[in-house]
Amino acid sequence: MKLSCVIKGQHFQFQTVKEVLAKASEEKSGDSMARVAAGSSLERMAAKVVLSELTLKDIYENPVISYDTDDVTRIIYDDLSQAIYKKFQGWTVGELRNYILSLSTGEDQLKQLSRGLTSEMISGVAKLMSSIDLVMASQKIKIQAHCNTTIGEKGRLAFRCQPNHPNDELEGILYSIKEGLSYGSGDAVIGVNPNIDSVDSVKKILTMTHDFMETWQIPTQNCVLAHITTQMKAVEKGAPMALMFQSLAGTQKGNDAFGVSNNILDEGYNLMQRFGTSTGPNFMYFETGQGSEVSLDAAHGVDMQTLEARTYGYARHWKPFMVNNVSGFIGPETLYDGRQLIRADLEDLFMGKMHGLPMGIAPTYTNHMEADQNDQEIGGMLTTLAGANFYMGVPAGDDVMLNYQDTSFHDDASLREMFGLRPLREFEKWLEKMGIMENGKLTERAGDLSIFE
Repeated sequence: MKLSCVIKGQHFQFQTVKEVLAKASEEKSGDSMARVAAGSSLERMAAKVVLSELTLKDIYENPVISYDTDDVTRIIYDDLSQAIYKKFQGWTVGELRNYILSLSTGEDQLKQLSRGLTSEMISGVAKLMSSIDLVMASQKIKIQAHCNTTIGEKGRLAFRCQPNHPNDELEGILYSIKEGLSYGSGDAVIGVNPNIDSVDSVKKILTMTHDFMETWQIPTQNCVLAHITTQMKAVEKGAPMALMFQSLAGTQKGNDAFGVSNNILDEGYNLMQRFGTSTGPNFMYFETGQGSEVSLDAAHGVDMQTLEARTYGYARHWKPFMVNNVSGFIGPETLYDGRQLIRADLEDLFMGKMHGLPMGIAPTYTNHMEADQNDQEIGGMLTTLAGANFYMGVPAGDDVMLNYQDTSFHDDASLREMFGLRPLREFEKWLEKMGIMENGKLTERAGDLSIFE
């Protein structure tokens, strides 16, 4: 295994595969803060050259965190198809990149191939791709899942209606739900981030959203994004829940900080099989994002992109209905500006889809980042072009409870119209019945909350 190269007369020697992966990453402030980033653009290029010549077997035999010490590594390796891995183990990372980009469509081939790739391999190939490469590669893969609606069908783009309220006032949440639905947002899920992580509060929100969905016969699913253990207790007390949520990290130490483990996720999944209100078979909703492990001091010297890929390798074990990254949610200490944010969104979408996950994107940013709405809109357009399954729908694009910026109900409608995409099939029929949409376009009744009187 060769870990060195010469560029412009300079000799670059790397010590480990982990170091090569880290220094081959595009520039990100979180990697610099963690002191794993390349020291110069020339060193970054040298790392990319070395990475391109490593075989998949080299990466397989050198996980960035040991199998013996980390649950995430164990899930990734235990779930791997050994037959598929052994078929391709002699390929270099560069050959894998060329193969992915050479396929005319490649959906079936890439879905099969992904079952034999570790998360570090997928991270590695993404590091060798330009932004255009990432869009082209992502377009080749479409991943479907079913909860009450089917997400990921060709020509469809879904949205999570995110009706958060600063103090979980049910009436305020309901007004935001109505507004989102009136603009065609909510076919992915009606998902509320609670300010109060208590069983009683979560149960009240779940009951209200479920009853509203039942009253108006809305084909979607409800979710309250409390900690998974709070949700489980609410379900055990009879709360009607269609989709169970949890934030995940790419290391066991990171998941420990989130208060989550394999056993807890297994218990939540089994509980949804028995008592969840959705059809299934996909009942889980995971959120991830580059930088969470760095902010939790749980990165183990691994770069943010590779840790994000490992999060996807972990997530796919529970066959989720939705996975979305919120990479800009932390702030400039992990992604400094709009350029870094957009690159992370493109990487995450490709890596998630290569893991066989039904990926959405939240091109979020905080107000103390060097980013603005233009960056967010560019990120949204590029990842829609690349085939994201869903986005957030936030009133006016400004989350008044979480204090960050995300895509608005109006952005959602614009993305659909711009790319000729339609809501999820079951939900579009409901929108037409309500007079909100006709022939895939919003009608003049869009935004009229009197529809629900």
